[in-house]
Amino acid sequence: MVNLSLSTGVFPNAFKHAIVEPLLKKAGLDSSDLNSFRPISKLPFLSKILEKVVCEQLTFFLDQSNIHESFQSGFRKQHSTETALLKVSSDVMMAADSGKRTVLILLDLTSAFDTVDHQVLLRRLRDEIGLSGSVLQWFSSYLSGRSFSVSANQIGSESADLLCGVPQGSVLGPVLFLLYMIPLGKIIQRFSDVSFHLFADDIQLYCSFEPSEIQKLNSLLHCLVEIKQWLSENSLQLNTDKTETLIIAPDDSIPGIKQFLGDLGQFAKPSLRNLGVIFDKDMSLVQHCKQLTRNCFFQLRNISKLRNMVSRNDLELIIHAFVSSRLDYCNSLFSCLNKKELSRLQLV
Repeated sequence: MVNLSLSTGVFPNAFKHAIVEPLLKKAGLDSSDLNSFRPISKLPFLSKILEKVVCEQLTFFLDQSNIHESFQSGFRKQHSTETALLKVSSDVMMAADSGKRTVLILLDLTSAFDTVDHQVLLRRLRDEIGLSGSVLQWFSSYLSGRSFSVSANQIGSESADLLCGVPQGSVLGPVLFLLYMIPLGKIIQRFSDVSFHLFADDIQLYCSFEPSEIQKLNSLLHCLVEIKQWLSENSLQLNTDKTETLIIAPDDSIPGIKQFLGDLGQFAKPSLRNLGVIFDKDMSLVQHCKQLTRNCFFQLRNISKLRNMVSRNDLELIIHAFVSSRLDYCNSLFSCLNKKELSRLQLV
């Protein structure tokens, strides 16, 4: 079946229907508010086997041709949130060691995977990735004719067509989204004073400058305008409510930088959460360590109630699952911690 699909360039229609189940994002959220739910898309098992075969071949081709965006860490081997944060934090701290100030902007997209334009994606696969013939025909068949229905409380809805977006819950969806986003990196690279790093649809822009070179922030502002324009042209929407700004600079220079940034500076925060790690204006990670130890001790108090109920081996597994995993997350960033914060983590 897999070989026939690949040779004919046809993705079976039976594999194109998804069952979507809404699940609460967190326990205790208001079940009457639709925003409290996360839609879980379930596709046929055989479709994922077929997608896995194609994904391995596509990934091999992309790696051999060096097509991936260099500063994209999402859904790639040997890349992760840790490598993304390590690159950004290293650049920011080296700039600070040189006496430079840095403005970091985090951009968030609204339902980015759901708004991908199929025709634009197919043109990108053809013109920029170099796919053609039965291969391109297969991807056209893969994207077209898709449908979904919602299942809640054992009641199913009528089927509806999926006219845009990469299939949620699929194997190929994330890879196709990365290919859809490739032109964005080329746009940002035109601004020599602006650095960036991507993790799937999370965009990090940052600009470092000497105290006398604050005009370099004009490049950052112009880059942001072009990003918004490109997103609009490609059916992607920037979530302005979740756009965050962090100014890494001495306290006495922050007001001037805020004024230069205009509206963007008004929303500058003393700290922000970046891919699960709290960055602060000193890049000390003090707030992150405090939050991390608070969460770990909360878990330890809950686990202590199980000591008389489970074996020692099971207790170790539980501790590794709920505590060690939190300590290990992005722990390469902890190389900059002072002794006080290291002892705080060591206490856990």
